Amino acid sequence: MRPAHLNLILDKEFTGALAGHHTPVMLWGPPGVGKSQLVAQVGARHQAPVLDIRLSQMEPSDLRGIPFRDGARVEWAIPALLPDTARHGERGILFLDEITSAVPSVSAAAYQLILDRRLGDYRVPDGWAIFAAGNRQGDRGVSYTMPAPLANRFSHFEVELNLDDWVAWAWSRGIDERIIAFLRFRPEQLFHFDPAQNPVAFPTPRSWEFAHRALQKFGDAPTLLPGALQACVGTGAGIELKAFIDSLDQMPDLDAILRGEAIKSPKEVDLQYAVAAALTGRAIRARGTPEAPAVYGHILNYARVFPLREMGVMLVSDLSRAIGDTLFAVPQFADWAESVGDILLYD
Repeated sequence: MRPAHLNLILDKEFTGALAGHHTPVMLWGPPGVGKSQLVAQVGARHQAPVLDIRLSQMEPSDLRGIPFRDGARVEWAIPALLPDTARHGERGILFLDEITSAVPSVSAAAYQLILDRRLGDYRVPDGWAIFAAGNRQGDRGVSYTMPAPLANRFSHFEVELNLDDWVAWAWSRGIDERIIAFLRFRPEQLFHFDPAQNPVAFPTPRSWEFAHRALQKFGDAPTLLPGALQACVGTGAGIELKAFIDSLDQMPDLDAILRGEAIKSPKEVDLQYAVAAALTGRAIRARGTPEAPAVYGHILNYARVFPLREMGVMLVSDLSRAIGDTLFAVPQFADWAESVGDILLYD
């Protein structure tokens, strides 16, 4: 399931915890696709704490607690890492990450916690949702087959990559527009992982964020940048990205476009993607300024210049995700929508 839809599901499960409708959720997917990010985003949207427990690093006693003698009885000390209303609040997320990498004895200790929301005398507070994530067995990570009793305690969703969802996230996080343009041009490079080759560095949503950081650090060091990019996303993707960036000196004058001058679209498809991403970045930087409506209008006019109208549709779609409904109030939006109506509407 694509991340945009999973966000809605996780939101519903989070709010359902207080209403008594919560079902624990298990997210499956290869490394680097953003499983942990999805859960962190739910916590951020609801301003709720996320207790990230890495079961792969635990012993059974870390969850169950340790016994101690209390007079003639043996009691169990409740681990401080588990949700507690007094310390953590009435609402939150208990996130069991790397659950498929936990040894079976730890998985068994989690059974009661996940389904019954308790361990011995301990109870998970009512307002807390339980989410988990793990890699599949074919992903060459440390992974155990999830026991059927544990699997039956979750609703299961596989995280599917979606470029539009990643681009929307990338704009919100300030990812370098050159990377966004490159992945629009080469969408198959968003994620490329062959477990049979057991690569060290390879393209994933997570490693493209690393490449963004490399561009900020080594962008002014041409001898270091190629190696830094390859160290993040692998040799092939790193070389392609560097070649793409080197070609950007042939882009048209963006300032002239934003002044409303008649500028032709480049013929090269890779440069068209780069222009579209760069204009979206300019629109984001203009947001909230007096010049914003004029900037948006000139970009909408330029969206009609591309030889392929689908390129203009992609540009305006990215704009709407990045700056919101204010785009629709710009007078030029109606003209643009009318110009592409025949490819947006189907019988």
